[in-house]
Amino acid sequence: MTRVMLIVNPSSGNETAEEYATYAREKLQQKYDEVETVWTEKRWDATRFAAQASKDRYEAVFALGGDGTVSECINGIAEKEYRPDFGFIPLGTVNDLGRVLGISMNPEQAIEDIPKLTTRLIDVGKVNEHYFADVLAIGSIPEAVHDVSVEQKTRLGTMAYIMEGARALKDNETLHFQLSLDDETAEFDSFLVLVALSNSIGGIQTMIPQAAVDDGYLHALALKGGKVVDKLNIVPKIFSGKVTEDETVYYRPFKQGTVEIRENKKVTVNVDGDEGDALPLNLKVLPQHIRCFVPEGTDK
Repeated sequence: MTRVMLIVNPSSGNETAEEYATYAREKLQQKYDEVETVWTEKRWDATRFAAQASKDRYEAVFALGGDGTVSECINGIAEKEYRPDFGFIPLGTVNDLGRVLGISMNPEQAIEDIPKLTTRLIDVGKVNEHYFADVLAIGSIPEAVHDVSVEQKTRLGTMAYIMEGARALKDNETLHFQLSLDDETAEFDSFLVLVALSNSIGGIQTMIPQAAVDDGYLHALALKGGKVVDKLNIVPKIFSGKVTEDETVYYRPFKQGTVEIRENKKVTVNVDGDEGDALPLNLKVLPQHIRCFVPEGTDK
């Protein structure tokens, strides 16, 4: 008998998760003998549910929610010796991993595709004792994103992040970073440091064109300088896919390393859209670590 666990975040997707959950369950019943549906109530519930599915050797786990729910599910299975296949229906405001994997951003279409999904191995990042599937971000803009409430995301969607990010552009504060990545150490002042697993960051798929979700690398990107003009000048290059070529940008693919700052202050990292650990950070990539469901034709 095959079993799948459907983990639903009821606050995702403008709180439309409940209506989609019924439809997703119907489609999953076409692939599995038993579908267990569980609902999150607080942070890390999805991690706990996914870990239980791994312990009970479910064939698959599906998440119905945004980037945070996806990340929590991956945290639940990444450290386990037996890892169920993982799938998700994007309901959040950004859905970076879904975009990279070719999953429809229309939840109804993503659910409709469930019976004919295939699988693809993807990399997973590890930061200290946690795991991530998308991106880490450090600086004034990610700190502003921390302040976006569930109510704002429900009401404004992606615009809530844009509004807070725009306010943060006025902040000239930089931090002095030291990055030790594989066999290279670099120091510089920066207002934004990113560590990504793929080319899509914040829904922008031209940010790091060199990156792929299964290339076995983490990709560090740091934007130097703190003046507003420095920040505005980099925007066109982000959308043209040339940001890594800019002289004010530090870019390096790596397999393991550390990120720390020289300032004596507490600075936390944004992990897949949620607040994570305080610096310093220990990072490593787990190459092709989780088998993820993707639409047919996107499994390469």
